[in-house]
Amino acid sequence: MKKIIVSMIIVLLLIPVAASANIFTFRYGYFVPRMQGGEDSLWTIEFENMSLKKANYQGGMLGLAYEYFMTKNLSLVLSVDFYSRRKAGFYLDWTMYKIDEDYFAFPAEYYPNGDMIIHSFEVSQTPIQLSLKVTPLGRRVRFVPYFGGGIGLCLWSVRLQGDIVDFSDAWVYSDPYLGDVDIYSVKYTFADESNRISLSYNAFAGVMIPIG
Repeated sequence: MKKIIVSMIIVLLLIPVAASANIFTFRYGYFVPRMQGGEDSLWTIEFENMSLKKANYQGGMLGLAYEYFMTKNLSLVLSVDFYSRRKAGFYLDWTMYKIDEDYFAFPAEYYPNGDMIIHSFEVSQTPIQLSLKVTPLGRRVRFVPYFGGGIGLCLWSVRLQGDIVDFSDAWVYSDPYLGDVDIYSVKYTFADESNRISLSYNAFAGVMIPIG
């Protein structure tokens, strides 16, 4: 997959040599993941159980774009963007205690002095997009409004690393004061799902201010 990305970059670098009248640009944008997928999605599970916030995964992304002018009002844009965020968080409602040689998650409400249960959640995306861009007033004006949209492929990876509460592995702890308390095993986990591909789409609008 890295070879695909490198190949795309090389193509973008070489195209302007063959067509110098068009534009090759570096760009910087602000990315807000959709964070959807239902109750069982990894996004939902992480935000409900961990100290992680949606704002932790919003931020800047770098990109490369080549714009081919078809007419004075219409252009074709080939772009590659790069986004990656890795944040560590802790379980809000559980603390960790060691019993014999194993670790267990206890309700923090009753056992606030246990260790924090921490893991990192990393998300990376590389959208490769082909878009049509419309400049209704042309480009020889003081302010150049534009809008457009397109389709593409999104290369993405997700990684979890650290201590995970296994809610499928329930135990009962006999507390001398509270009685039977439900606890869960804690396991160190390194889970990685890499080089996945999905179809993507985009829409955009804005105003360009020519300089010079």
